[in-house]
Amino acid sequence: MSEHQRGLPRFAGDGVLIAGGARAILLQLAYPPVGRGVVDHSDFAGRPLDRLWATLAYAYAIVYGTEADRVRAVRLVNRAHSPVRGEARGTAPAYSAYDPQLQLWVAATLYDTAVVVHEELFGPLDPAEADALYDAYAELGIRLQLPRGQWPADRAAFAEYWAQMLPRLSVDADVHAVSRQLMFARSLPAPLGLAMPLARLVTAGLLPDAVRSAYGIRWTARAERRFRRTLAITGLLWPWLPVSLRQWPQRRSLAIIRRG
Repeated sequence: MSEHQRGLPRFAGDGVLIAGGARAILLQLAYPPVGRGVVDHSDFAGRPLDRLWATLAYAYAIVYGTEADRVRAVRLVNRAHSPVRGEARGTAPAYSAYDPQLQLWVAATLYDTAVVVHEELFGPLDPAEADALYDAYAELGIRLQLPRGQWPADRAAFAEYWAQMLPRLSVDADVHAVSRQLMFARSLPAPLGLAMPLARLVTAGLLPDAVRSAYGIRWTARAERRFRRTLAITGLLWPWLPVSLRQWPQRRSLAIIRRG
């Protein structure tokens, strides 16, 4: 077990975190340089699950994989990032997937989403577990081009960074169109397609209010009640599922990395 795995809460490797996957992606897209890079270089309409599985595969490899898995994951991500760069044009910002600040934001959305999903379903983390989780997620950026000193020093510093970033988020027409491709994907397998209305509800409920509004998502008292009911049922039933089923996304993600 590596140093950043010690003390990790058991849920960190649990597939329940996928419930927040679309939330993390929408937060990433709302940061204009990240959103512009995705608009220019991603194909959500044709391959709506690719970004989710790619992100999961990288995260699981860094946190739970062997050192060989981590090296392979970093190489694959850097290869994918290589063409993702663009100059500023009009009001659109310049971007590069190698930019440490963009990598910081992507890692931050994954960490914040993991915490939000856990707290919404199971309550607050123990402080020691919270610190271990925070340190583990730092590696997601640091293994790429993020200097270690740029990851906020502790959870209090992260809260300050997060509060400073939220007002910088915005959603233009192009990013909104990509978000629709993600949330209303037409090329999903039938079972996943049937689950999308529930996925959209959970994603919207997990988003910060301002970001939800930026995407034009109408949130009503009825939606809030349905969201809370869904969380309550999930939080009650999920721990009773077999561990092998709950950890299937982790196993599949590591297999993706090992296949290259």
